[in-house]
Amino acid sequence: MAKLKDKLAEQIPNLREEIRSIIKEHGDKVISEVTVKQAYGGMRGVKAMICDTSLVEPNKGLIIRGIPISELTDRLPEEIFYLLLTGELPDKEGLEDLQKQLSEHSKVPEYVWNVLRAMDPESHPMAMLSTGVLSMEKESIFRKRYNEGMKKEEYWEPALEDSIRLLAKLTGVAAGVYRIRFKKGDLIDPDPNLDWGGNYAQMLGIPDPTGNFADLIRLYLVLHSDHEGGNVSANTCHTVGSALSDPYYAVTAGWNGLAGPLHGLANQECLKFVLSIKEKFGGVPTDEQLKQFAWDTLNSGKVIPGYGHAVLRVTDPRFAAFNAFGKKVCADDPVFQIVDKMYQIIPDVLKEHGKAKNPYPNVDAGSGALLYHFGLTEFDYYTVLFSVSRAMGMLSQLIINRAMGTAITRPKSVGTQWIKDNIINK
Repeated sequence: MAKLKDKLAEQIPNLREEIRSIIKEHGDKVISEVTVKQAYGGMRGVKAMICDTSLVEPNKGLIIRGIPISELTDRLPEEIFYLLLTGELPDKEGLEDLQKQLSEHSKVPEYVWNVLRAMDPESHPMAMLSTGVLSMEKESIFRKRYNEGMKKEEYWEPALEDSIRLLAKLTGVAAGVYRIRFKKGDLIDPDPNLDWGGNYAQMLGIPDPTGNFADLIRLYLVLHSDHEGGNVSANTCHTVGSALSDPYYAVTAGWNGLAGPLHGLANQECLKFVLSIKEKFGGVPTDEQLKQFAWDTLNSGKVIPGYGHAVLRVTDPRFAAFNAFGKKVCADDPVFQIVDKMYQIIPDVLKEHGKAKNPYPNVDAGSGALLYHFGLTEFDYYTVLFSVSRAMGMLSQLIINRAMGTAITRPKSVGTQWIKDNIINK
């Protein structure tokens, strides 16, 4: 962490000065306006947050610190975390230093396992993940330093330390949740010789003689690592962190938002849809059968899960990465074959249907099928994988906001009567 910390310490003074200058010279400029529809509609599309870690462009997809996600698929998750924080990919020494820190702090305290084993055996894996990580809050360096009276300019340092230690233990806790909740046997200790994603894969205990499952987990962690700052999980983590709640409080709050069916359950729904096709046709349908099935689905008033995106107007590059991986490692799997055939058929159906702004697949259309192929078939666990990955983005944004001295989030609310008095009856 020393090299990562040194890099941030070098960058932060310039970042702070740049922000001060922007506010001083342009602080009264208007960024965005809010319509009544947006106020009632989840503030969708309102430009009201600053997020430098990533952006999503309609015709390009996810871009992390200026680099399209399609150019980062061969990187390790640790490299992405470094990139999110600094805007640069680490050199060999920087990567090894970060990996050393993650390895040194990877041991999960025994009390965490006691907490998880004490939970009801039917507890949702997301509740277990959030509870397990939150139980470690007492170890927060940020809270300790804040109570000791540290200066505001120093906030980012213990936030970084907390985040490194949290990420180091996170894969162990997440793997432990899987093994405890689904009765997979004894917990598996981390291997100090493995990278962060590889360790997660081996601690899950999924048989992996080829190493392809570990590669999938690494890819999954990279592709889901960040997605701007306005989604429910990132926005929640940001809001909680803005109150100077430490990273343990903030990231678990974000996960609790991710657990909601409108945010984190999409890949499960997509996989269920694919499996229903396989069951209906007794295997992989013909092109004509799949086309008719798609039309029947749309004509019944239902949607085809995994297709369309709030921002994107092209095939999600993250889906393309998963699809390329599937063709390489499981091209003969009928579940994957259905996913790939849908990609060839569904966009044209949706274009002809005429209602979809984006007829192309998003990231959720294919990821579940790959997990299913390797034997990770417990659907309720999929959001935990998402959470482990997205923690990198949420924590990166939190650290940067502590470095920037971002104020507590406090938008003004109005009531429906205010809308009537000031908009309708004005």
